[in-house]
Amino acid sequence: MFMNFRRIHKCQCVQLLTTGLVLCMVMVCWEELDHHVVSHMRSYTYRYLVNSYDFLNSSFVITTKDQKRKNGAISVNGLGSYPYLINHPDKCGGVGREGKRFDEVLLLLFVKSSPENFERRQAIRDTWGNESFVWSKLGDSVRLLFALGVHPEEGHRSFFHWGYKYCSQAHFFMSADDDIFVHMPNLVRYLRQVLGKQSRAKDLWVGHVHRGAPPVRRKDSKYHIPYELYPWPSYPDYTAGAGYVVSGDVAAKIYHATLVLNSSMYIDDVFMGICAKAMGVSAQEHVFFSGEAKAPYHPCIYDQMITSHGHATDVRSLWREATDPAVYSHSRGFVGNLYCTAVKVMLLCRPYYQNTYSCMAAFT
Repeated sequence: MFMNFRRIHKCQCVQLLTTGLVLCMVMVCWEELDHHVVSHMRSYTYRYLVNSYDFLNSSFVITTKDQKRKNGAISVNGLGSYPYLINHPDKCGGVGREGKRFDEVLLLLFVKSSPENFERRQAIRDTWGNESFVWSKLGDSVRLLFALGVHPEEGHRSFFHWGYKYCSQAHFFMSADDDIFVHMPNLVRYLRQVLGKQSRAKDLWVGHVHRGAPPVRRKDSKYHIPYELYPWPSYPDYTAGAGYVVSGDVAAKIYHATLVLNSSMYIDDVFMGICAKAMGVSAQEHVFFSGEAKAPYHPCIYDQMITSHGHATDVRSLWREATDPAVYSHSRGFVGNLYCTAVKVMLLCRPYYQNTYSCMAAFT
């Protein structure tokens, strides 16, 4: 048996070149590979195998000495002396057009916005944030506030402070971005169902939940978190900051957590998760709360949608389509329900499509 050494050398050269090419690609793409694969593997391992988060108490809770100093600063400045350039302390009081008082507030809406986004704020006022519409058409009291700017003191950058001081009677609090769309009739219906199960909703924190998410270590990302700020491989569970709802008691707990947690975490939804974990509050998934993507445009989606993200310019048109009474006729009856289930499967269950709602939403 004879061997062709020239062929062997050629094969070896091809193998060496292929191996070198693969190694070069791995080296070039390692940071991206580490972010998408290694970091998530470490995070999920920590979240589901270790799952302690004991560092929240040992690292973030202010000591007694620090607490006295912080309380002293608060007592000097006064709880009501924060420099709100425009404040509405009576927002949750007053009398409606029909002479009914607004003392009972179903939902207090806080929308985070930038000063230059006037058109977005006006579109929200005219559509899903319209207080008069909710009162006249849905029979409930909703209060809308826009949060602009950043408070200079870290412990008071959360909207929960304002709600705790000026609107503690609200059954629910909602935080949303100014490019979010909220299907208010569906949301009000859902919140009323929650209240129907108990006279005062408790321990509710609902939205699109991120479980076992790792900190982003890439310096070119706006979500970059250095090891010095957060050295652990996994965040506590948290809801996407684009839009989530908490009950009044949870809002009070989060507010008190901001007074005792000494964290410089500048990602608001992650900080919310840290506060909630420290206070023993768990996030609850709702399949029709969006994450960071936009919901498909279809009447069968509008029938149950709560929030959708990424609507900077089409809020008015979407509001007209999504709240059209004819929308609900598509899913009524056995045939309609079967039709909408099939449509939602096609829209939400494609493996290559990054949708807002999970495939499970097609069967709810």
